[in-house]
Amino acid sequence: MFVVAALYKFTPFDAPEDLKGPLAAVGCNAGVKGTLLLAPEGLNGTIAGTREGIDRVLDHIRALPGCADIECKESTAEDMPFQKLKVRLKREIVTMKQPQVDPTAAVGAYVDPEDWNALISAPDVAVIDTRNDYEVAIGTFDGAVDPETKSFGEFPEWWEANKDRFEGKRIAMFCTGGIRCEKSTNYLLGQGVEDVFHLKGGILKYLEEVPEDESMWSGQCFVFDKRVSVGHGLIEGDLDLCYGCRRPISQADKLDHRFEAGVSCPACFDETTAEDKARFRERQRQIAQGA
Repeated sequence: MFVVAALYKFTPFDAPEDLKGPLAAVGCNAGVKGTLLLAPEGLNGTIAGTREGIDRVLDHIRALPGCADIECKESTAEDMPFQKLKVRLKREIVTMKQPQVDPTAAVGAYVDPEDWNALISAPDVAVIDTRNDYEVAIGTFDGAVDPETKSFGEFPEWWEANKDRFEGKRIAMFCTGGIRCEKSTNYLLGQGVEDVFHLKGGILKYLEEVPEDESMWSGQCFVFDKRVSVGHGLIEGDLDLCYGCRRPISQADKLDHRFEAGVSCPACFDETTAEDKARFRERQRQIAQGA
C-alpha cells in the first residue's frame, strides 16, 4: 500500500524559486511522486510513496519557513496514483485571483469534523460547497448549496450575484482538504460577512473520522489522482476518469454510446470537435502501444 499525503500551508516565501530544486531532489531521492506547488503565498500538493519516503519529504517541508506546523491528511492507495513527481512554481497555490485575500490575516472559524453535523443542521446556517461543479456532482453534504462553478476563480463573482440569498444566515463552507476554504472564508470576511465557518481538514478529514452511520455526506469525494474518488474511511471509490475532459465517470457512463475510452464521455461528447476526438484517439493509441 502507498501512503497518499495531501498538504498545504499558507506562509510567505520570499523566494519560492530557491525552494524548488532542493524539494524536488528530496522527493525524487525518496521515490515520492505527485505534485507540489510553490508560490509566494505558500505550498500546496498531494504526494504518494512509501511510509519512509513520505516522511523524508515531510521532514524537509517542515524545515521550510513557516511550515513547522503543516498539517497533512493521509490515505492509502493499492497502486501508485501518480506517474511522476512535479514541483511547480505558481502565482497562487490555489487560484482565486483576488490579490486582497490573505488567509494568514484571518479565516473563518474552524469546525472539527465531529461538530460539523450539528452546525450544518442548524436552521440559521447556509452550507456552501466551494468545489467545482464536476466534484459536487459525485458527492456533497446533504442540503449544501452548489455554486456550479467550473473553477475556484469564479467563486467571488458567484458570491456577488447571490449574496442576498444568505442575508441573516451564518455561512458554513467546505472543500476537499480545506485549502479553498482558507481563501473563501477570508474573502467573505472581507465582504463584511460576520459569521463564517469552515470544516477543519475538509471532506477528507470528515470521511476519515465520522462513522458512515452518523454521516451527512452523500456520494463520493473527488480526489486529484488516479484513484479518482474516495468514500467513508477514505476507501478508494468505484469511479474512473474520462481522459478527454478529466471528469469522473461511473460504470453507467461507460455503457453510454457517447463514451469512448480516452476520447469522450456523456459529459464532454458535445464539447469537443471531431478534430479534438481524432487527436485524443491518436493519444490513446500511443498510450496503448506503450503499455
